[in-house]
Amino acid sequence: MRNRVLPSALIAALLAGTTAHAQQAPAPTPPPEVRFAPPAMQTTPLPPAAPQPIALPRLSPEQMQQLSTLLAEGGYAHGLRHEALARPLPTDNDGLVRAALDYARAVHSGRLAEEDFKEDWGLRPAAYNPVPDFAAAVQSNRLGRWFAMLAPGYAGYDGLQKGLANYRAIEKAGGWSQVAAGPDLTVGASGPRVRALRKRLAVEDKTVVATGDRFDIELKAAVQRAQRRYGLNPTGTVSTGTLAALNVSAGARVKQIMANMERWRWLPAELAQKRIQVNIAAAVLTVFDGDQPIMSMKGVTGRPGDETPMLQSAIHSVVVNPPWNVPTGIAQRELWPKGPGYLARNGFKVIGTGPTKRLQQQAGPLSALGRFKFDFDNKYAVYLHDTPAQAKFASFDRLASHGCVRVEKPADLAELLLRDDPEWNAATLQAAVDEGKTQRVKLPEQVSVYLLYWTAFASANGTMNFRADPYSWDAELADKIEKRSTIQAETIAE
Repeated sequence: MRNRVLPSALIAALLAGTTAHAQQAPAPTPPPEVRFAPPAMQTTPLPPAAPQPIALPRLSPEQMQQLSTLLAEGGYAHGLRHEALARPLPTDNDGLVRAALDYARAVHSGRLAEEDFKEDWGLRPAAYNPVPDFAAAVQSNRLGRWFAMLAPGYAGYDGLQKGLANYRAIEKAGGWSQVAAGPDLTVGASGPRVRALRKRLAVEDKTVVATGDRFDIELKAAVQRAQRRYGLNPTGTVSTGTLAALNVSAGARVKQIMANMERWRWLPAELAQKRIQVNIAAAVLTVFDGDQPIMSMKGVTGRPGDETPMLQSAIHSVVVNPPWNVPTGIAQRELWPKGPGYLARNGFKVIGTGPTKRLQQQAGPLSALGRFKFDFDNKYAVYLHDTPAQAKFASFDRLASHGCVRVEKPADLAELLLRDDPEWNAATLQAAVDEGKTQRVKLPEQVSVYLLYWTAFASANGTMNFRADPYSWDAELADKIEKRSTIQAETIAE
């Protein structure tokens, strides 16, 4: 049987905006070492050998019928296309086998090709060759079992798959009508907009009475449930933000689920035991030990235009009292225009002269990095850090950084990461902060960190939860999945 993670231990973290699981991207393959033979040893290279064709398994008539059924249903069920299958499946042995192998790669490791990835989508699936396992399944006549084992082995993926079937059915039935714009709706309101609200809520929440035109206490509770499902402040009042979430179409929700299922497929089969996960879209950080969330806090992630990238790395050190080496673009856009007086008052130091001069903000209470920085290697030059600007943590919309992740409780996080180092505890960390000196503290053991973009997930009872798509990545990814599926089907048919 497939090894599913324990959903009950992770649902609370999911509802807080994190994900049941997320995983590391495979390490990039280093370039091969290049050696040159001395001149006397150089010879004319042989032409590359022609690739040997792969011997495809031979299917029995019963297996061909079974495979056709599995393929016709599978791509739709796993969100590899939004629309129903438009192109007939191959009817010959080799064509059908090639379609099965293509499907296996897509469900196991993602539909996208390398050129489909955006720069900020820094997670990449591991290469997967389905041929040996497929051949074994044909030989042992266990195609159905093999198909069932292809998808990511996580409860989070299973929940999305069930949610996909539900929202496809809603879309097929006509979806829901939009609630018209107008004044805020709250207890005591009445009229056609309240009737529309009841009808809309009842599609996703079967406890709602779909008829009636009065906004009562029961309807307020239903609005609050919806607001929690959408990651909004559960005020019970339908204002602009709640109205916008309710008016996202069922078709768009289907695409959102498709996109999140694809992101699961980019992740490897195993997570690091000790890890930090950041849900970029929800701006929530959660620390896990195995399947158990042991710490969670709010974050502030990149605003649209300064997106926080999806990536996997490992935190190797904590910097106490870090200075801020200001990126050139930020300095030019936001700081140099404010003049030398502002720079001096806020602890900025000009380093160098001429076109290569740069800004560094000195460590201290004014530093944009606060008192703690959590370093991990990545090509985007992002990291986790403290901040003196605490007000944003009280907001439900916490996308405001230049791409790094600000953390709500940096001292607690530093203490947790250093708990196996006998030299560091809450008291010694505070003493180091008070000293004001910049210190880099290496972790006893590196801790994996995952920056992930989760905008759809299922709770323990199967209810779908959605978050806003601040970077507009969901629809783009769903469209890429659809396009790539079409291209692959056309290639196989040729």
